[in-house]
Amino acid sequence: MAFDRNRLQVPAALLCSAVLFYFGTGNSPITALTWIAPLPVLLLAPRVGGWTAAVVAFLAYLLGTANVWEFQLRSHDTPLWPIGVMIDAGCALVFAVAVWGFRYQVVRGRVLLGTITGPALWAGLFYVVSVSNPMGLGGTFANTMGDVPLVLQTAAVTGMWGVEFVVLLVPSAVAALAHGASRVRVAVVAGVVLLVTLGGGALRLGSSQGPVQRVAAVATNQRVWAPDLATPAGRDLVDGYVDQIAHLPDGVRTVVLPEQSFGSTSAMPAALVAPMSKVAVQSGIDIVVGFAYWAPNAKYNYALVFPARGGEPVVYLKHHDTVSPPGHELVFPPVAGVRAGVEICLDVNLANPTRDYAAAGAQLLLIPASDEDDNGWQHSRTALLRGVENGQPIVWSDRTGTLMISDGHGRVLADAHTGGPGPFTTVVADLPTGPGATPYTHLGDWFAWLCLVVALGGLVTTRVWGQNLPAATSATVTRADL
Repeated sequence: MAFDRNRLQVPAALLCSAVLFYFGTGNSPITALTWIAPLPVLLLAPRVGGWTAAVVAFLAYLLGTANVWEFQLRSHDTPLWPIGVMIDAGCALVFAVAVWGFRYQVVRGRVLLGTITGPALWAGLFYVVSVSNPMGLGGTFANTMGDVPLVLQTAAVTGMWGVEFVVLLVPSAVAALAHGASRVRVAVVAGVVLLVTLGGGALRLGSSQGPVQRVAAVATNQRVWAPDLATPAGRDLVDGYVDQIAHLPDGVRTVVLPEQSFGSTSAMPAALVAPMSKVAVQSGIDIVVGFAYWAPNAKYNYALVFPARGGEPVVYLKHHDTVSPPGHELVFPPVAGVRAGVEICLDVNLANPTRDYAAAGAQLLLIPASDEDDNGWQHSRTALLRGVENGQPIVWSDRTGTLMISDGHGRVLADAHTGGPGPFTTVVADLPTGPGATPYTHLGDWFAWLCLVVALGGLVTTRVWGQNLPAATSATVTRADL
């Protein structure tokens, strides 16, 4: 009978976690489900062999990624084959390793260490992915918390890795408590971590920020990519944006347009520079415009900043770009009343340049971006997360995606998805600047390294010491199960 019961437990856990991952992750996650999606597999893990637990975890997460397969089938940036498959299978593999690590310690009587090991492996391994992948990292558990600023505040100290750890710690602790051993220690440790996370988050959300700036983001609802300024369509779009900027609400000091809003074979095309410079001065608004310069031998992905006080546009070259020459310089345009930095889209998938901007005293980040509609919300929350890590308010203007304005504590003050019935989508908000550099800005990815040391160190010492299993255990462990 026990064998038959296990046979039912395996498909049940796999199916339950897969469904919860489907709705709790992806481009439109239900945040509450993110916390419980790993639980069925974690409850199963100590009751079956190690290989079985790992395979079930891998398949559950992989099936959960079906929520993005249709998007990946038509995606230009992350096509299902091979990039989408690599991302989906890679995330599933990290989850499988985390579940295996949890089980490895729990069945040996180290229940508290197992509770910590799974989340530590999850956070630590994704850190390794983030620093080895030129595309950076996005779409993990921390992203799903994008509209829960109370939870996100821990990122100001630990980086996003603390958020990843806490989200998986909760179901790991519940599964460990259900195992029936070390319940008091597990409950105390998990409770303290949650108390520090939520209590510290509440304190930080109540802390002061800088002076308020009225800012805006504007994006065309046309599905056009870098229209050529040598064509009537390109020049008409310039006129449309100029009209939108001229009619922004009173008090707007800065406006951001999307990545590669225009393209030209001229580095400073008069068809763009003249009208944008004119409306910037007349309206008293600093304007950030994404611009593609098609040089004879390369394409350059720029953001041009047209100062309200006049003068030549300030140029920022995107730091992280897989098809264009990368830039390396931080740019602080003469934006009135605040020290502002400029980034472009994929730059937020990696820790820098955001950390570098914060360390250099930036109080606001202006970011032209471009996505593929479905993934607009998710990518905007990646930018928001970087802002929380480093105390940076964000003005995110996304072509075919989500416009978003968030403060340095990760509270969304305004957002809207593009593609509405009108010619443009616009969001405006009174945005507090700062608070600026955080402990994470100065300390970097210390928590990710701590996760790797604790997880791998615990696995090694358990193996070396060869601790005997407790007499009463819920699974019979053989060498093949390890």
